Amino acid sequence: MGPHGRGRALAPHQARAAHDADGTGRGRRRDGLTRPQLIILDFDGTLADSAPWFAGELNRVARRFGFREVGDEEMERMRRMNTAAILRFLRVPSWKLPFIARHMRRRVAEEAASIPLFPGTRALLERLSRRAPLAIASSNSEANIRRILGRSAAQIRHYDCGASLFGKAKKFRRLIHRAEADPRAVLCIGDELRDIEAAQMAGSRSVAVTWGYAAAEVWVGGRPDLVVDKMDALPALLEAYLP
Repeated sequence: MGPHGRGRALAPHQARAAHDADGTGRGRRRDGLTRPQLIILDFDGTLADSAPWFAGELNRVARRFGFREVGDEEMERMRRMNTAAILRFLRVPSWKLPFIARHMRRRVAEEAASIPLFPGTRALLERLSRRAPLAIASSNSEANIRRILGRSAAQIRHYDCGASLFGKAKKFRRLIHRAEADPRAVLCIGDELRDIEAAQMAGSRSVAVTWGYAAAEVWVGGRPDLVVDKMDALPALLEAYLP
């Protein structure tokens, strides 16, 4: 499903933060932090529609690095797995990961013109940047991300990019420290379960988007604060969630 496809815009039963009426018709968080100090975004699958490109590249990489090749049905099954399960399914040994990641970043650099942003991404970044400073945390390289974002890269204040042995939570903590933000006043937006888990480990709020790589049912166990199906609904939902 694309970022403007049908589907629920919000799953209220999955929201952990309660709201109080404040007499203005808008919600107010009970912890008193009503304005985000930083918004951290994932890139691939959240802003960039890179899943089709990665799917087309996967079996070539599998042959190069000697792990399992997959068909369309198996690719769809992988959308319902977390990162660790995907690596087990593909039979990728952990020692190969840095080499695979480096190869993929090089391939993305070569093919950046073939990787589009989701429709509405530029408008989304412009609107979000008026709410709070924006940051990107990604295993992709900053150079690749800037190249794909083009003029919209100017909306991003901070980057923490590249493969990490310490996981995404470490990236989030570094970005929060760099922005001198209160972790409780930080929103983390991503399309995979690891984005939500990293936000929770960093003590921040999480927003899951369903137009990316992971299938929607993956979020049930992850308990993100918000689940959003449509990109153009995201700014208004955040306005209601954090007035």
